[in-house]
Parts: sequence; C-alpha cells; structure tokens
Amino acid sequence: MNIVSARVAIIVNPALPLGLIANTVAALSIGIGAAEPDLGGNFLTDGNGLTVRTSANRPVPILQATPEALSVLLTRAQPLASGAVLVPFPQFARGLHRFEDYLAEFPLRALSNETIDGLGFYGPEKWVRSLTGNLKLLR
Repeated sequence: MNIVSARVAIIVNPALPLGLIANTVAALSIGIGAAEPDLGGNFLTDGNGLTVRTSANRPVPILQATPEALSVLLTRAQPLASGAVLVPFPQFARGLHRFEDYLAEFPLRALSNETIDGLGFYGPEKWVRSLTGNLKLLR
C-alpha cells in the first residue's frame, strides 16, 4: 500500500471516563504504530543538538462512537482491505493486567460478543473513510 495515501483513525466510546479514553487511544495508537512503523519515529535534531523522535507523520483523528456502533464498525471492517490494520480494544482487556493474560484470554472470546471500547484503523483512504466518514470528532 502507498503509505502516502493511507489514513489513520481512532474511534473510542465517549462515555468512558477521561482516563480510560486516554488509555484506549494510547493503546490503539501503539498497536497501529507497531504494525506500520513508517507512520512516525523519524529522528530530528533541534538547533541545540537535542535529538528526538517525531510523532505521527499524518493526522490522527480521534472519533467517537457508542459501544454498539463500535461493534458494527468491527463487523463492517471485515474483510480487511489489502494492507489494512485493525486494532480493537475490547472491554475485557481492562481487567487483565499482564499482556500474557490477554494473549491467553483472547482466543477464548469472540469479539462479536464483546463490548468494544475502541478501534484503530490504518489503511487505504477509501476504506478508512467508508468506515468512519459519518463519525464525529471526540470533543
């Protein structure tokens, strides 16, 4: 996929407490970034010689949707477009404090039966827009 024409979108349940919204957005962003490292992380050095990593190299809209709408989006996203990335944040993950527990629990669950707190999409612009075009920004 041509990374220049790819889009990113994060969708979260706006009814979550602010801290859980922030955690959900952060976790989804890490998942997308790990799947597509060309989305950021370039080195830049400022005028004083401080070298840092860049953040995202494109807009990352944070959108809102109810848990019901998130479940519908999860279903509509299938099958994934070529080169696309889908990162879900199921609510049950909040009760698991070790990643190894999440890895063990995930295959025992069906996401279609779970409450989804957030979704992250990366992929062709047309695919991402078709899924998120009618969603409002999180405010």
